[in-house]
Order: sequence, then structure tokens, then C-alpha cells
Amino acid sequence: MNMIKHERPGVYSSYDASSVVSAGGGTKTVGVAARAATGDEGAVVTLTGYSEGIRAFGEDTGTAGMSAILRLLFLNGVSKVAAVRVADGGTVSDYAAGFEALGGVEDVRIVVCDSTDAAVHQALRTGVETSSAGRRERIAVVGASGATAAELTTHAAELNSERVVLTGPDGMIGEGAPSGVLCAAAMAGAMAGGSDPAAPLNGAALHGLSGLSTAYGDNDIDALVRGGVTPLESVAGVISPVRCVTTRTTTDGAADATWRELSTIRIVDDVIPAVRSSLRSKFSRTKNTAQNRGAIRSQVIVELEKKLAAEIIDSYGEVRVSVSADEPTVCLVEFGFAVAHGLNQIYLTAHITV
Repeated sequence: MNMIKHERPGVYSSYDASSVVSAGGGTKTVGVAARAATGDEGAVVTLTGYSEGIRAFGEDTGTAGMSAILRLLFLNGVSKVAAVRVADGGTVSDYAAGFEALGGVEDVRIVVCDSTDAAVHQALRTGVETSSAGRRERIAVVGASGATAAELTTHAAELNSERVVLTGPDGMIGEGAPSGVLCAAAMAGAMAGGSDPAAPLNGAALHGLSGLSTAYGDNDIDALVRGGVTPLESVAGVISPVRCVTTRTTTDGAADATWRELSTIRIVDDVIPAVRSSLRSKFSRTKNTAQNRGAIRSQVIVELEKKLAAEIIDSYGEVRVSVSADEPTVCLVEFGFAVAHGLNQIYLTAHITV
């Protein structure tokens, strides 16, 4: 990935990834763009509780608007929400304006909306990718409406981004109409509620949902996961994701599972900003000398060691720090790390003697 170059002093970053083929209390702010009963359109409102959301936006007349999303987010562990009311027309441009408003909020890490329209989801993907390229890393979670497993995989293929999660099937609250928005909101809440980006959310209970519109069989689940869709299931009344994946399944038209696991991009969004923030706080007015470059290298190692101790990464490689050949005021820092993988399956082989 090419690094975007600016003239403003600061710490910038880029990343790439490759697959390794071998044998063998919420801390994040969620951004919401949705239609609402009341409130100023286009204005971002910071909320720390559901009652604040009702005072700001009123209660929905339908089943999957602003108040329903806020309720699910807070029920699933979110501590802070940045919400913006979308114009009642609900056009793609209306939502794009809402996404742009959220793009200016620095601490948003996950974004949801109340639309199931594919064009709106494309606009949301563009929004989160643009924000992420500008050092405001975030992930979008979306849901379809009344889509079959095949339609969901087609939708995921059209999105094809490691920064977009598509859930299915539709979820329900009480006797209300099912909607994919509800599952997306609950999933976003669970993502924001956890503090360990490497811990898989597979099987995590999603609170506030009363049921699902469809019960997937194993073959459907296999197809959905391989197609970039996060399938949900209900077991003994508890609704949870079977396996959390992103919609990124191909690169340049070729199948690529590098970014399939949701935990991969969550780890990237944890490690790189942490290193960047640490360097920005300690080296804001510093000379580009050999001594200071050594200090920068040491600080990067300190941050990587923290992530290693927390089991967020498995390992890291050599940290190289040098002066740019093109610009003597630029310090180049290069390092690699291996993400910690979640445990999805355990295979038992029993050798029995009779």
C-alpha cells in the first residue's frame, strides 16, 4: 500500500499483509448514521446512554431506526456513540453526508447505519476507507434485508473490503419486522464492547435480539463464511455470530483469505495507531539524528513488546529506522509483525483399543 504524503509534520503509516501458508467494557466509540424522529439533520451528537439518545432523537416509528440501533449498541457494551440524523428522504447522498460528518470525528472506530441499500453500503465503505487512510481507522458493519444466503454472498463480493462486515440473516426485536440492520447494530456493539482485538467474537452473545428470520444449515454457513458474510445463529435462545469475517475475499480478482478473519484488521487497527500515537507524543519536536532515530527504534520495540505480552501479536521482526533518501526531514520506520489468530476449531483423533 502506498503511503499518502502530506506536508504537515506528524507520524504517518501504511501497512500490507500476506497469508502465511504452512502446516499446522467497551473502549471504542461507534458512529451511527440513521433516520430519526427528531433532531437536527447532519449534526453529530455524542451520547453515553440510551436515554440521552431518546432525548436527542426521539423513538422510531418503525423497527430499525436510530433508537433501535442505539438500544442494541448500549445493550451490547458500547460506552459512547457519535450519532448523526440522516435526512428523512434517505437517499444515497443523504447517507453520504452523514458518513462525511462522522468522518470528522476522530475517535470513532466502528460505523453502522439504518439502511440495507447496497448503494448506501458502497458509500459507507468509501467513507470508512477514506477515514482509515487519513489515520482514523474504522470498520463498518452492515446488514441486508430479506436476502438469501446466495444474495448475501453476492452483496459481500460487491463490497469486498477488509473494513466492511456484512451480517446475516435478519434479526428481530419482539414482534417487530425482521431487519438486517438489527443484527448489524448488535454485532457492532459486541465489537466495540471488547477490549482485546485478538479475541474472536465467535459465539459471543448478542443482546437485545429476540430471534432470527432464518436458521442456516452447515452448508449455508460454509458458503457464507467463504463468501465474506458473518452468519448468526440462535442456540437455546442465545443469538451469536458463528464466525466473524470481513467481506474481503479477493484481491485483483483472485481469491485471497488474508483479510478474511475479522480479528486481523482489528489487530492492525490496534497495533499501528498505538505505535503512531506513542511516537507522536514523544517525538513531536525532535531532530532527525542517529541518536534520536535509535530512540525511535527503541520506542517502537517497547510498543510491540506490549502487544506481544498481551497476546495481540504472535511475534515481530526487525525494526529498521533510517533517513529518507529523498527528504532529510523524514524518518522511515519499518517493522513487521504476525497477528495472533483466534482458535476456531479443535480436531480430535481418538485411537481406540478393543
